[in-house]
Amino acid sequence: MAQTIWLRAESKEDERRTPIVPEDARLLCDAGFDVVVERSQQRIIPVEAYEAVGCRIVAEGSWPSAPADCFVLGIKELPVDDEPLAHRHIYFGHVYKDQQGWRQILRRFAEGKGQLLDLECLVDNEGRRVAAFGYWAGYAGAAVAVAAWCGQQVGKRPPLGSLSAYESKDLLISELRGALEQAGEKPSMIVIGAKGRSGSGAVDLGETLELPVTQWDLAETSSGGPYPEIFQHNLFINCVLAAPGCPKFVEKHDIPGPHRKLSVIGDVSCDPLSPYNPIPIYHQVTTFNYPLVRVWEKPTLDIVAIDHLPSLLPLESSIDYSRQLLPALLSLDAPTEGVWGRALEQFQKNIKRL
Repeated sequence: MAQTIWLRAESKEDERRTPIVPEDARLLCDAGFDVVVERSQQRIIPVEAYEAVGCRIVAEGSWPSAPADCFVLGIKELPVDDEPLAHRHIYFGHVYKDQQGWRQILRRFAEGKGQLLDLECLVDNEGRRVAAFGYWAGYAGAAVAVAAWCGQQVGKRPPLGSLSAYESKDLLISELRGALEQAGEKPSMIVIGAKGRSGSGAVDLGETLELPVTQWDLAETSSGGPYPEIFQHNLFINCVLAAPGCPKFVEKHDIPGPHRKLSVIGDVSCDPLSPYNPIPIYHQVTTFNYPLVRVWEKPTLDIVAIDHLPSLLPLESSIDYSRQLLPALLSLDAPTEGVWGRALEQFQKNIKRL
C-alpha cells in the first residue's frame, strides 16, 4: 500500500511557502507515494500545478480527517487548539527549546498518540541539517533591515510599514536600490554567523547592494563579549541560533550613548522567548504587519525579528527547500530509520519531559 504524504495548507498569516514544489511532488508520485495536496489561499504555487503532476487535491484544512497512517507535511505551526494530535506531523515545531507553549503542544501529541517529526531535527549522521531555509532567512532578514534603515534616514514614522511577499528577489533588490538612493548613502553591516547558511544569505544580500559588510563567525566571538565593534556598524544581522553557551551579543548595559552608529538589528535567528537568546533586549517576535520593535529612542534602535523571513521570497525559498528535503521524503517508507529515526528520537526524548 502506498505511503501517503498529505501537504496541508498553512494557517499562519502571510505564510506562502511550501515544503514541496510540484516538480518534486511528481518525483514522489513516480516513486510510489500518494501525494495529497490541500487547496490553499496563501500558497505561492497554485494547486493546479500539483494536480497536473498527479497529486490528489482535497479541501483546505481537511488534514484532521486524513487517514491515521499518513504523514501530514507543513511548514509552520498548526492552528491553536486543544484537540489531541493523532497523525505523524512533519513541520517546524519550535517546542524543544522551552519556547512559550511547548508543553501544551507536546501534550496534544501525547494525548493523541501522534508524533512530531520536526523539520529542524532532520540531521545526517554528523548532526548536520539535511534541509533548511537558512539562506533565504538571512537574505530576507538583511533586506528588511536595510529597508528599515532607509526609512529611518528619510524620517518615516514608523521607518518600515507592513510587508508583503515579493514575487521574485529581483523585484526586492530593485526596490531596495531605490530606497538606498533616496537615503543618499549606504549603511555598513556586520553579520555574525557569516559562515552558516543564513549568514551567507545575509552577506550575499549586502554584497548585491554593494554595502560594506563585516563578516564574523566563531573566531571573532570566542572572547564571550562585550562586542563594541557591533555598535560601530549601522546594521547588525544576527544569524547565530539561540543555544546553551551562546554569547550575548547585545545587552542593555552594553548599548553606548549618543555616538552609537547601530540603529537596526536584524535578528534572523529570532528566538526572543528562549533563555539562550543572544540579543536579550527584546521579548517579542515581529510580524509582516508590524515588522519593527523599538528598543531605544535616542538614538533610535529598532529590531526586526520576524520568525518566517523566507516567506518574503516564497517562490525561491520553496524551490530551494523542496530540493533539499526531497531525498528525506523519498525515504519515508522507512520512518524509523535514518533522518526520520533521529527526529523520532528527539520527539520521544522531549515527550518524556512532560
